[in-house]
Order: sequence, then C-alpha cells, then structure tokens
Amino acid sequence: MTTLTAPTAAHTAAPIRIPTAENRISLRQTVSSSFIMAYRGILKIKHNPEQLFDVTVQPILFTALFTYIFGGAIAGNVHDYLPILIPGILVQTVVLTSVVTGTQLREDMDKGVFDRFKSLPIARISALAGALIADMVRYGIATTLTVVVGLCLGYRPGGGVLGVAAATVVIVLCSFAISWIWALVGVTGKSAASVQGISMMVMFPLTFMSGAFALVSTMPGWMQAINHANPVYYMVNACRDLMNDNVYGSNLAWSLLGSAVVIAIFAPLTVKAYMRRA
Repeated sequence: MTTLTAPTAAHTAAPIRIPTAENRISLRQTVSSSFIMAYRGILKIKHNPEQLFDVTVQPILFTALFTYIFGGAIAGNVHDYLPILIPGILVQTVVLTSVVTGTQLREDMDKGVFDRFKSLPIARISALAGALIADMVRYGIATTLTVVVGLCLGYRPGGGVLGVAAATVVIVLCSFAISWIWALVGVTGKSAASVQGISMMVMFPLTFMSGAFALVSTMPGWMQAINHANPVYYMVNACRDLMNDNVYGSNLAWSLLGSAVVIAIFAPLTVKAYMRRA
C-alpha cells in the first residue's frame, strides 16, 4: 500500500508574481497612449457633432448678439465696443468650454468606459491625460471662431497677428489649467448633471463680473475689489493688452502665474482622486 506524504516546504513552489501592465509601461508609452486617448476624444466629436455646439454656435451667437445689443449702450457705437468685447468674449467662451472636461469625465466614468481601459496594456493615467489634451483642440476651435467673427464684424486688433497669436496661446494655457479644477470635480462628483451645475454656478459670476463685457471701472467699488482676486479678470485684461496693443504686462504675468499655481495644486489632487476611483 502506497503512503501519500504531504509536500514539504522544499517541494512547495514559490508564489509566482506576475508583473502588472502598469509596472511594465514606460514614460514614452504613457505619453504615446495619452495622445491615442486624445485622438479617441476627438473621434467622439465625429460621431457626436453636437459636442461642438459650445465651441462653434456659441462663439458666433454670443459675439454677434453682445456686439449689437451692448455696443451702443456701453461704448456709444459698435466700432468702439469691439476692442472691449472680442478679447473678453474670447476668454468667456474658452473658459466656459473648459467645464466640459469634468462633465465628460463623469459621463465616461458612469458608463464604465474607464473600467474597460483597465484591461488594456496602457497606463491608467492615459485616459485622464488624453481627455485634457483633446479639450485643448476644442479651445483652439473656440478661439479661432471668436476671432474670425470679430474680424467679420469689423474688429481690427491693434496688436496685429503677433498680439492675437500670443493671446490665443495664453487663453488656451489658462483654460488648460482651469480644466484641472473641473477634472477634479468630474472625478469626485456624483453625476454629470451635478458637475455641470456646480461648474456653471462658479464660472458664470466670475466671467460676467470680470470685465469681459463692460469695463470694471464702471462697476461698484466692492465688485472692483473682488475682481482683484478673480483670475478671469487678469485673463481678460491680458488678452486685451495683447490683442489691442501687443503689450506684455503685469496682467499677463499674473495670468501665467495663476495658471501654474492651479496646475501645481489641482493636477496632483485630480490624479490621486482619479487613480483611486477610476
């Protein structure tokens, strides 16, 4: 009769540790997959063209309406109002577009899209980075359309091509920084509707009282004081300095400094929250 003996420790195989895909992914692969995810975000626009309404219809509609409704009341005539309005509405349009970042992130998370990404051999951060990169394309579209509509209405930027180009770069960079805030709200929010509601509730007062449509000097003293802590106020003034006079002054410095601070604070918080929840 054969006796079965239990395997000794010497015969017990050591547990096999299978490296995860995350550990094998290099920085180059992470960057590459992030741009692939950004391309995915742009392709979504092809299948859902209505996603471009906020960066196509809104700039055209708002620019034309505000020009002819407020031009005579604020500046006396449309021609004198355009140098005030076009930089301001450019900031307003692009900044409000950044809200979409958080809303779409929340929608993808609710639909389980990011859960499917976990099975792919890509860094988990790629989906978040790709969404932010794709939104920069939206900012570029909104900026271009707003400037073109302004030119069609008679706006002639005193800062020339260089001033307009510099203002475009500044507003895209600043909006990219702000999008990190809404990305954090999107990752931690309960629903896409709540994320959009919170974002708009914050951004509408900041943009409308920033002097985007009327000079801050005409506002009550308490509102002027609040604007000194309003980042959109500095963005509007920086764009006006660049587009109208090609001036690189303190408003530009405060805008870039504020953007750097926002990224330094909210990017790590967003990434940490995303890695924990996605």
